[in-house]
Amino acid sequence: MKHISRTVWILSLVSLFTDAASEMLYPVMPIYLKSIGFSLVLIGLLEGLAEATAGLSKGYFGKKSDASGRRVPFVQLGYLMSSVSKPMMGVFAAPLWIFFARTIDRLGKGIRTGARDAMLSDEATSATKGTVFGFHRSMDTMGAVIGPAIALVYLHYFPGQYRPLFFIAFTPALLAIGISLLLKDKQYSVVPNTRPISFFVFLEYWKVSPARYRTVVRGLLIFALFNSSDVFLLLRARSVGLNDAQTIMLYIFYNLVFALCSLPLGMLADRIGLKRIFVLGLVLFASVYFGMAIGGGLWFFAALFFVYGLSAAATDGIAKAWITNISDAKDTATAVGTYSGFQSVCALFASTLAGLLWTVFGPAVCFTVTGIMTTIVVVYMLRLRSADQSPTASNSISKA
Repeated sequence: MKHISRTVWILSLVSLFTDAASEMLYPVMPIYLKSIGFSLVLIGLLEGLAEATAGLSKGYFGKKSDASGRRVPFVQLGYLMSSVSKPMMGVFAAPLWIFFARTIDRLGKGIRTGARDAMLSDEATSATKGTVFGFHRSMDTMGAVIGPAIALVYLHYFPGQYRPLFFIAFTPALLAIGISLLLKDKQYSVVPNTRPISFFVFLEYWKVSPARYRTVVRGLLIFALFNSSDVFLLLRARSVGLNDAQTIMLYIFYNLVFALCSLPLGMLADRIGLKRIFVLGLVLFASVYFGMAIGGGLWFFAALFFVYGLSAAATDGIAKAWITNISDAKDTATAVGTYSGFQSVCALFASTLAGLLWTVFGPAVCFTVTGIMTTIVVVYMLRLRSADQSPTASNSISKA
């Protein structure tokens, strides 16, 4: 494809293998954690704390990347840390050790996210952001198809033996590290910085960021406050009687839909507007959560996971593309890192709240609350003025 450069290909392949390693473990994590004594509330708290603790670093390392004028070292170190965390989770089953390993994994993501997305943005024009981010998201998510498929085959022959998977997952992680060595830095403009960068730089950037950036990100963060971990979707499938194999197959199916639709929806967003596709994704997301509240059999859940894959394809990469179009080019990594940092803090609330709602009121209330709040965000996004969806003058396009 003419819009996909060598750098985008390398970043996408690195993401594919890293995600294959991570997602090989993801669908079995809730089952594994429950088998070693974790409660639903503790699972939600673990996921939220790991995301929030590491997420606070995203704005900081994004700013460090912008200030240093370098991207590649942050990308390589971030993927290295995520890779070494995989076998760590298989060594001990103690809650504190699991939390430490999960935090190392998420901290690696915090280090690389802003720099990586800034590299992707620099490889695109303002009119091709949806395509480039959609392609990267598609490749990344294809890893989420490959990883669980390997886990499914493994568990077929070794049912209930979860711990060796943490070591098997290290193989694709090593491939990702090797491919990342092919990346080369461009000459990026450096923003003069005369004072030390605060770890909480994302709070400072929020105050000086463009008004349209804050307006859009507010809506994204309200959504994030109630968008709990996908672990709860998998637990919901298990709660209605689906077995391990069926649950993992649903997760593979969801990621396959996500992967196959990310690029086409990204290309469509470049044609009709990023906001329109994002709002469509929110509508689909709300419908899935209302459906989860009802419950059903295997085919009903297959339909829900299909729609969930479409919603993810219409929101995940599109949100990043939208943010890079409404922030100044010199602050791209900081802008993405700030959004991702706030989003991770929201994940602490979202996953913990979901665990509490499920425990106290049951799954129907848990999923209904998220569906209602997502509908409110849809109304908010639809009310945005055209100025709030337009990019900066230096990065001008006719559609957001």
